[in-house]
Formats: sequence, C-alpha cells, structure tokens
Amino acid sequence: MSPTPGLSHGTRLAACLCVLLCVSASRPSAQVCNATNTATLLGPSLIDVLTLPVQNGKYLVTLDALGLDPSPEVVSQVLASLDDGPFLPIAATVLVDSVVVAVPPSAVPGQHLQFMIANLVTTAGMYCFSNKLLVTFVEGGCQSGATLTGELREWHPIRLDLHGPASDEQGDPNPFRDMRLVLDFVHTSSGTTRTVQGFFAADGDAAETSSTAGDVWRTYFTPDLQGEWTWTASFRVGPLVAASLDPLAGVPDPSLDGAQGCFVVEPAASAGDDFKGRGLLRHDGTHWLRFAESGEHFLKGGADSPENLLAFADFDATTPSHRYLPHVADWQPGDPTWKGGLGKGLVGALDYLASKGMNSVYFLTFNVGGDGDDVWMWTDPYDRERFDVSKLDQWEIVFAHMDTLGIAMHVVTQETRIGEALGGPDALERRLYYRELVARFGHHLGVSWNLGEEIVNSTAEQLGFAALLRALDPYEHPIVVHTFPDWQDIIYPPLLPSPDVTGASLQAGLPSQAHAETLQWRAASEAAGSALPWIVCVDEVGPSNVGAKPDANDPTHEEMRSLVLWGNLMAGGAGVEWYFGYGYANDDLDCEDWRSRDLLWDQTRYALDFFHEQLPFTTMAPHDELLLAGGDYGFAKPGSIYAFYDRDSASPMTVTLAAGSWSVGWFDPEHGGPLVKGSVLSVVGAGPAELGTPPFPGDAVALLKPLNTGGTKLTAEAQALQAGEGVVGEFHP
Repeated sequence: MSPTPGLSHGTRLAACLCVLLCVSASRPSAQVCNATNTATLLGPSLIDVLTLPVQNGKYLVTLDALGLDPSPEVVSQVLASLDDGPFLPIAATVLVDSVVVAVPPSAVPGQHLQFMIANLVTTAGMYCFSNKLLVTFVEGGCQSGATLTGELREWHPIRLDLHGPASDEQGDPNPFRDMRLVLDFVHTSSGTTRTVQGFFAADGDAAETSSTAGDVWRTYFTPDLQGEWTWTASFRVGPLVAASLDPLAGVPDPSLDGAQGCFVVEPAASAGDDFKGRGLLRHDGTHWLRFAESGEHFLKGGADSPENLLAFADFDATTPSHRYLPHVADWQPGDPTWKGGLGKGLVGALDYLASKGMNSVYFLTFNVGGDGDDVWMWTDPYDRERFDVSKLDQWEIVFAHMDTLGIAMHVVTQETRIGEALGGPDALERRLYYRELVARFGHHLGVSWNLGEEIVNSTAEQLGFAALLRALDPYEHPIVVHTFPDWQDIIYPPLLPSPDVTGASLQAGLPSQAHAETLQWRAASEAAGSALPWIVCVDEVGPSNVGAKPDANDPTHEEMRSLVLWGNLMAGGAGVEWYFGYGYANDDLDCEDWRSRDLLWDQTRYALDFFHEQLPFTTMAPHDELLLAGGDYGFAKPGSIYAFYDRDSASPMTVTLAAGSWSVGWFDPEHGGPLVKGSVLSVVGAGPAELGTPPFPGDAVALLKPLNTGGTKLTAEAQALQAGEGVVGEFHP
C-alpha cells in the first residue's frame, strides 16, 4: 500500500507513528518508542518537507531507517513536488536504500524541488524507530559533500557537518589543540575565496544532549555572493596544530582531508530588521558601518550592561549570575529554546530590547579572575585548551536569534583585570581562544571584536591580537579597542595607523567628556592617515557607581541624553551603549531587567530615528564652530543642511549659515515626534542668523534645510512661512 498520488502541497495525514525528517539541510533524526497490540495497518504518515533549489543534474535520495528489536516492518516512499505543485511518488518503495532522482524536464533554475517521505507500519509490539532522509546532488549537479543546515541564500549562515575522527572534550589527542579543520570556500564565477575555521562539535547536537563526545566536525559559512560555491576541507593533526596559521602544519588525516563539495546560493531575501536581509556590517571607508546588502548605514544604540550577560543559569556549566526572570514573559512563541524550554529569560530579554528599537549588546566572553568571574568558554575556567561544546552551542542559539532580531554582537574578548591571563599574541592559550571564537561565532553578521575591556596591554601585544583576529576572520569584522578614560592618549595613538584596528570603544569618565572625546579620536584617525577612518562609539560612561540610572531614579535622563547620546552623534560618532553604575539597582553585574531603563531606550531610539530619517549623516561632519551664541553642538554639510543641538533652548541660538534662505524646524530629543514649528520659520544666510526658540522647553535640535538654491532673497514659500511665524504644529518646509 502506498500514499495516494497527487496530494496537495502542505497536506499532512495523522499517524500513530511519529517520525521526524532529517535531511542534509535540515534537522537531526528523532527516535520514538511506541506500543500497539494490533497488526492492523496503522496508516500513512507524511513527514515534513525539505526544499532545495533546482540544479542541473540528478539528486541522490537516501532513506536510512533504523529499528530496534523487535523491529517493525516499515514501508517508506519518497514523494516530491516542483514549487507548489502536487506531491507525487518519485520512486518505488525504499527501505534502507537509495534512489537517484532526475530533475523534472520542466524544471528551470530559480524553481525549487520539495521532498517528503511517507511511512507505513504493519507490525505489532513495542518498538523504537528513527528515520533520516538525505538528499544530495549527483551526476553533473552540485553535490553537497556534507550535511548542510540552513537556507542557501546570500548572508544566510549555513552549517556544514562532516563525520570524521571520533573524539571527546577530554580526548587525546586534544581535538581543540592537536586537530584542525579548515575549509576553503571558492565562489566559482568570481574566484573569491574564504578560508573558514572549523571545530569539533561532539555529537552534532550538544546544545540539546550536552554530549562531550562524537565524530562531528562543523564549519559555519556565510556566503556573500550568489551562485555556485565549492569547498575543500583541510584536516590536519599533530601537536599544537590548531594554534598554527600554517596550512601545512601537522599531517593530513585521510578521513577528512581533501573532502570536497559544492552548493548553489540564491539571492538574499529582504527580512525587515533581520540582518540576513541586510547583509554583513562592514566598515565602508567612512566613520560608520554599513550593511553590505541593503546599503544602509548603521548607528548603534543598546546595552553595555550587564557585561557578564552570558553568565546565564540556563547555559551548561555556567555560574548562574543571571536568570532574567522579568523577561521570560517577553519570550515569543517560535523563539528558540533548548532542552525542552530553557533559555526563555535571555531570549525574552533580547526580544524586549529589540522591541525598543535597540540594535547592539556589549558582552564579555572571558572574565575569569576579574569582575564577575563567571564567563568562560572552557570545560574548566583554568584549563584553557579544552572548550565546552554544549555551552558554546547554546551561546550560538542565542547569537543566531540576535541576528534575526537585528541586534549586533559587541564581543569583548577579555576583562581588564585578566589582560595577561591568556598571554601575548603568540601564546598557545590565546591562539586557541581566538580560533574558537572566530570559528564558532565569526559567521554572524553584526559582530565587532573588542580587544578587551579597559585594555592596558602593550601596543605590540594589541597589534598582535588584532592581526591574529584579522588572520582568522574571513569576514573582516570591525576590531575596536576599549580602555580607561585616562589611558586613551597612551593606548590609541600608536594604533591609529594599523590596518587591523578600525575604531575606538570609548569609556568617558564623565558624561561631559563624551562629545570632546568623540571629536578627538575621529579627527585623530583622519590626521594620522589611518587605513580606515575610525568608527568612534561611546560604550561606557562613568562615574562607575552612576552610569545610566534607572528610570525610577532619573526619569528624564537629561545628562545621558544630551551629553552622551547626542554628544556622540553630533560629533560624528557611531552610537552608544549604556553602562549601569553599581550604585543603583540592576547594575552592570547584576542587571536582570532591561525594562528598568525603558525611558532611556525610547530616547535613544528617537535620536537614531532622527539621524536616519532627517539627515544624510554620512555626508555631514561636526561643525561646532558654526555656533556663535547659544547652543552646544553643530553637525552639518555647510551649504546643504545643518543641525544644531541646544541643551537649554530658552534663549535663541545664533549660527553662521551659507548664503540662501533656510527653513527652521525643531525636534524634541526627550519625547521624539515630528519636526515642529518654532518662533522663527525661516532665516537668511550669508552670515549670522538667529534661529528663534522651539515650542517646548529643555533641549532641542534645530534642523535647517534650504528654501532656495542661492542668494539672499526669500522665495515665495519662505515668505509664506515667515507670515505664519509663531504657529505651532507639524513642520513641513
């Protein structure tokens, strides 16, 4: 008996036997136990769907059915459809066998084939059963050569799993030190090559099983070009081989060395805030990052605290400093978990932050012996040659969710009090640590590597750290440096010419220093002829016992908003992350509830939206010198557009403008909203101009846009605006 041909797309039939489809681009197999006292046919079961792009060639379809005594008599059949067409049987009965399936003659590139299996069970008794359906390309098509998981599109990370030498976290030889997997990915049409580090993945499902042993060796790859990619594996063994960048270090292991495969990548698909629809965040030669696919520039706003974000109780073998219980209710159906529902507190916290429009989180991956003393990647915090596979797989679940939410990963690689704990750039422990960091998490789209919180290592060491990260990272993620406020003049100048260091992660000792320090290091990178102009962000603000206070203690956040947030952005900075001082609830090491700063997230979003919606900010530069009286910051492309910020708008600002007539609109940084009219609706340039006052108290931003193309005579539109002077409402120049 076989399933009825012609079943419509998406149809499912209930069955007593539950079987989970596992394909070379999908899920692990499931094992199900069942009991019955009848030999009656139980009925068909249609199981999940695997979708693959059409390629020229044929598909090898393999069904792997594993039964435990007394094993049932199982009849399985493969069905397929082209795009949304009907599912039809494509082969005779298959039982622990393979069949080659030709691409339908009517298929064209851009279409998709969908595969399904149907199962019939005809035996009685107690049994356990698992199925795997594997589909690969053969005979002129593109053969995967590995188990692929993920969507084959530009900017969508894919996972390639290979079965190789069995090992264990405590194995000898050490799978993290004495064995090394590297894959070279080559884009067929362009010749673009990406060399990507692989790693030991135990049983391939350690996030769920907590397994320490297995034969799965994994590589993550994020393709940046559509079309065919080929890959070739290098698998080398030998003492300390994983610490070496020499491709010929060690000796080849024939079980994996030389393995090959290929796959075809389709165009990116737009997906809102999801980074996979926007592309990798790259330094584009300005003072900002830019999404490689969408072309949008990135201004960050987010959380610096808790810096020990990953000291989360639901991660394996982790000091439970955090549970994030207030955010469990923010977790959404469909969000990831592990081990039957773990992870909801942290995943929900990230959901909340994204709902507030925030797009970046700062966190340490190593703080053993420093503040917190609760985050590490190893099986033992002091055995730094063996990594905790299941914990790191659980981190990966969270980081992948951050990509989906559009939250960038500010990865701070060490805490200040342990700056020498891993040694210099040539030290074994540091080289293994960086390799695992990049191999396991470098495929994410919004990564910035930070050499360390409050780093005071020597210049030679820092340059070595940056060069090592750059050599390991195929995606050229930004590398930034954070240091003490009083150490900036020591740490930063020698790093400015480096092609590997791309920015400053500023710690301002006081809020009032944020604007001047952003200006200083932005200008210094230009004056030093830096390989790339530095991206300058304010990622921590002192005093250390204050920082950004909870809403309950500081409902207006006037200092943080005006001196730090707008101080950085109006100086041509790239954004902020908020540090929470230890003198207040939900502080830097103990924060459980990001909602404690709910109003601050709103004010941050208002600023980011203003810059994105109102300003061509990448063409503008800081121009405080244009302020003649009143006001605090000027940001402009003189002759084209001006923005002026005033902490106290009770008195008019007087500014210098280019010739022409200019509309004047006002923005409220504390409450957001549209531009509104003030006491003066337009002004004439070619010298000093008084801008009037806004219709609201407190800090304000004046936005000036041209009303004519030159000269000093007001256009008719400008005259009409002047005639309506004093009218309050939405501003439409």
